[in-house]
Order: sequence, then structure tokens, then C-alpha cells
Amino acid sequence: MLANYHTHTVRCQHASGSEREYIESAIKNGFKILGFSDHVPQPYPDSYSSHIRMKMEEAENYTDTLVKLRDEYKNDIQIFIGYEVEYTHKYFDKLLNHLRQYPLDYIIQGQHFAPDEVTGFYAGALTQNEQDLIDYVDLTVEGMSTGFFSYLAHPDLINYEGPDEIFLKHTRRIIQASIDFNVPLEVNMQGHALGRNYPCNRFFSLASEMGAKIVIGCDAHVPRDVMQPESMPGFKAFLDGNNIKVGDNIIELRPV
Repeated sequence: MLANYHTHTVRCQHASGSEREYIESAIKNGFKILGFSDHVPQPYPDSYSSHIRMKMEEAENYTDTLVKLRDEYKNDIQIFIGYEVEYTHKYFDKLLNHLRQYPLDYIIQGQHFAPDEVTGFYAGALTQNEQDLIDYVDLTVEGMSTGFFSYLAHPDLINYEGPDEIFLKHTRRIIQASIDFNVPLEVNMQGHALGRNYPCNRFFSLASEMGAKIVIGCDAHVPRDVMQPESMPGFKAFLDGNNIKVGDNIIELRPV
């Protein structure tokens, strides 16, 4: 892989290491492109405080820091500035208006909650409720249809413990939307490393069969996470088992 677009910073409150350390790790491991896409700040009510993302006022420092490092390392690696963004009905437009104040190369869609973090459920929590699955898929597909997102992170995050036929009936719509709207689907390396429910074979075997475009995301939360697929135990076997080929991993960056 020449590129990774899924990299976090300490501002999200659950990552560690400096931006410089992530960049140095990327260079050491042969990457030519490194995109930072920390968990986006959200214009939530003052009464709600998120513990998994930066604050709205931190966006300026985030971009200023990366602009300086982008210039410093321009002869060694290409740095892109992005965010991992929740699509919501309530906050999305206001959020984009805020982000447009600063240098921004791309956003990826990372749908963790439905309908949002304040009032909804976490998609990674175990559920046997088909309606949770439907709500997650509906919101995810709607976000994909906006045309703003360069790819969909961990599309199989929804932790539905139920029959494969029900899971695939609904998640097939995400895969079809990926094809229709040209939004690649991410195989998430961190999820694999931590033994989470994603990436999962039942989703990516179908995605591969349907011919969806696939991108690999390190989802780096510590500098050493910026690694090549063959460096992660068992990950290459997952890719091979689902007929997913590792290419240069370079994607189209879309203006917001």
C-alpha cells in the first residue's frame, strides 16, 4: 500500500502519540501518502460532552498543526487533512459549514451512531434487534448518497447477532450504494487487530462477490498502527479469504 487515509490524533481522547510520530511511522513502513482523519468535532448542545472526539474549538489547532507538518515533510511523504465524520440529520450541515473555515482535503464516513451520538444507539454494541440494523443501514446509505465522502469506514461496524440472511438482506444495500455512488468500502485493520466484530467475512465475501471497490484503512490510534497489511497477523489471510487484492490503496479525494 502506498496510502492510508484513516489516522487519528490525541484530540479524539482515545488515541496516543504525536502527529510527527504517525508520519515517521508511515515513512518507515513505505507509505507515500498519509491522511489524518480524526473523529470530527460535532456542534452538539452545550449540555452534551462527547468523550470520543475533539472539541469544536480544536479544529483550528488540528489543521494548523497538520499544515505545518505537511510543509515540513513535503519531500518525504504527502500529507492530507481530513476527518472521520458522522452523518446525521440534525448536525451535518452545521458541521460542514464549520469545517469549511479551515484547510480540508477530504472526509470519510464513519457511522458509529444512529440517528446520532446524543440520542441514538452505538452501532458497535451487540444487538439482536433487526430494527437497529435497518436504522444503521438507512442512515449510512443516506450519508453515502450525499457525494461528500471519499469512502465508508468500517461499513460492517453494526454488531447484529442474528441470522446471516437478515444481516445480508439489509447490508447488501450498503454494498449496492457503494457501487451506485462510487464510495469505496473500508476493510478496517484496527478492528481486525482488536478482534472486534468487524471486519467480518459475511459482509466482505458479499462485497467482493458484488464487485464493490475496497480500500484498506489502518484506523491508526497509535503510531505503530500505520503498518502494511502483511505486518498484521492474520489480516492478509482475511483479505485472501474474501478475494480482496491489496493495491496502491490510493482513493479519490472529494471536495466538501
